[in-house]
Amino acid sequence: MTTSDATRLAIDGGAPSKQRPDPPMYPGGMAVNEEEEAAVLEVLRSKRLFRYYGPGDAPSKVAELEAAFAAKKGTAYALGVTSGTAALICGLQGVGVGPGDEVIVPAYTWIASATAVLAVGAVPVIAEVDESLLLDPVDLEAKITPYTKAVIVVHMRGAPCDMERILAVTRRHGLKVVEDCAQANGATYRGQEVGSFGDAGCFSLQFNKIITTGEGGMVVAHDREVWARAAMYHDAGAISKQHRMDELIWGVNFRMPEVLAAIGLVQLRKLDGLLEAMRTRQRMIEAGLADVMARKGLQWRAKNDPVGDTAIAAVFFMPDKEGAARVCRALRAENIGASRLYEREVIDFHVYAHWVPVLEKRSWGGRGSPWTWAQRPIEYDHDMCPRSLDLLGRAVHLNVSPLLSNEDVEETIEGLNKVLNALA
Repeated sequence: MTTSDATRLAIDGGAPSKQRPDPPMYPGGMAVNEEEEAAVLEVLRSKRLFRYYGPGDAPSKVAELEAAFAAKKGTAYALGVTSGTAALICGLQGVGVGPGDEVIVPAYTWIASATAVLAVGAVPVIAEVDESLLLDPVDLEAKITPYTKAVIVVHMRGAPCDMERILAVTRRHGLKVVEDCAQANGATYRGQEVGSFGDAGCFSLQFNKIITTGEGGMVVAHDREVWARAAMYHDAGAISKQHRMDELIWGVNFRMPEVLAAIGLVQLRKLDGLLEAMRTRQRMIEAGLADVMARKGLQWRAKNDPVGDTAIAAVFFMPDKEGAARVCRALRAENIGASRLYEREVIDFHVYAHWVPVLEKRSWGGRGSPWTWAQRPIEYDHDMCPRSLDLLGRAVHLNVSPLLSNEDVEETIEGLNKVLNALA
């Protein structure tokens, strides 16, 4: 192959640098094997499908998962629920958020971070993200009002937030902290597991997440009262009879089934191996691009704790959104999955600007809605967080699958260098 052939972009008719497309980005899902199968069969054969009782005396898999998860995260309590959204709702109930309260959420997070706030009757207030693509501690403080009760800190795309600065703000203002760790299971900040910093930590086990049960979620807490309130809410009040009658409050049903917990126990044991595989591959990609990034003046997404990043993604910024779009198109032609994190014309519920039901304050009906219960007028606008939209629009996102082979990584580096040398 001549030099010109080697540098000709695939989008211009050259040979793709990468021989095969990226593997599916379902880290835990793609790791499912006979271990999960055996765990599910054990539950089915025991006929203990419900955590609180069954025909025999088999122990509860949900209770076992809760104990293992709390130990892993370094918290006193853990609670198995049906989804990451259920975890957020239970976490907010656990810290006492309700009608009339304001909860600050970042501009870049899955819409459930905002709708969970609405589900407890409170109103979301949207704050900017910074170059880490995580909640900006400065704008967080700017958005606090006398009615702010809590903040949802989202460790988005697997990276830990700047918890030192965020906690300094929340402590100064007496705010509750709920951590949304849906995409960051196993991330750490200065050696401490995310989810264990705030009043409640919320995790998703949905299929796209690092470890999975298909659907499912977990809530962790240090304080018994937070756990008890979350547990009562997820358990129709207290069907389990593990709470005092004088502390009971009404609830719904977000209880985790035994089959999901059995899968979760196996997946939890696989978490560290998946993290190490992704971290190794992310380090290789970043090292392989060090020269071209320096020469072109490009920057990676800022990291508050590089060691604690789960490494599910590699993200860098182009100088403008048009350049990011060109680079993404060229990379996809090279068989390298790449995308911009925000495009105005492409609906993506990870970006606040596309949360149409929230921005337009739509309600299920009746005389009240969270916005009518608010203690001040709450207004939203598509362009209310311009810094976030600028950063996300210029951000080039690459999944880092644990299934990437060494050859895949080498070809990814080759393709990235080729495209950035030509287009950056």
